[in-house]
Amino acid sequence: MEQQETAILIATTVLVVLVILILTLFWVFQRRKNSLLLQQKEAEKKFERAIAETQIEIREETLRNISWELHDNIGQLLTLAKIQVDVAKEDTEKLPEVTETITKSLTELRALSKLINPDAIKSLSLTEAIALEVERFNRLQFIEATLSSNTEVRTLDNKAEIIIFRILQEFFSNTIKHSKASKLMVNVRYSKDKLVIQAKDDGVGFDMNDLKSRQNVGIGLCNMQNRGKLINAEVSLDSAKGKGTAINLTYYYKKLVTEEEDNL
Repeated sequence: MEQQETAILIATTVLVVLVILILTLFWVFQRRKNSLLLQQKEAEKKFERAIAETQIEIREETLRNISWELHDNIGQLLTLAKIQVDVAKEDTEKLPEVTETITKSLTELRALSKLINPDAIKSLSLTEAIALEVERFNRLQFIEATLSSNTEVRTLDNKAEIIIFRILQEFFSNTIKHSKASKLMVNVRYSKDKLVIQAKDDGVGFDMNDLKSRQNVGIGLCNMQNRGKLINAEVSLDSAKGKGTAINLTYYYKKLVTEEEDNL
């Protein structure tokens, strides 16, 4: 009888310990899950803020582009047309020149109208948006730019396209302003699992070991890499003195499962 009571006591104790252990584990799991959900929500908020900031930057860059084109290109054409009109008043044989200049001005205005819509990137594929930038560089004779792409084109997430376009836009801007390059080559390649974009200029370049001393370049590279991480893209710069600068961007279509999501 005493042995039976002892066995019951031991069994009861073990059962109580197991219940307590299970409840403790459940409590720990719930806390862990809630913490991860909170981190996920914070990460989503950070991502949305980054997207909003990127959209603002694209619009600001677009407005700067419009300002340059109005002043440096269309403004000069219209000034030339005015001069030609004054000349044509005395010599009607000059009228065809006036017509040609005005026609060219209208062509430039139509090209510029593509940039006026702040949401233009949404209505274009990524390759089309890049082609628009390349076309603008050539039209304004900023640099001799070329774009090559394979025939396969995949529809990307709109937010990923915005981030990728802004990364490239930042590289293009640095090329135009600082590289002293005469040529810019852009290559876009879609494959089964990823998108690879390479852009290279033939400018003065720089020593990659001097990134710390070249604060603007270092910060710019960090910004581009941090943006890339938001969409699971890898971004790297490659440069050497006298050999130009290149950017390599690899974007994987399928989002990798994060450690936090895996632990859920």
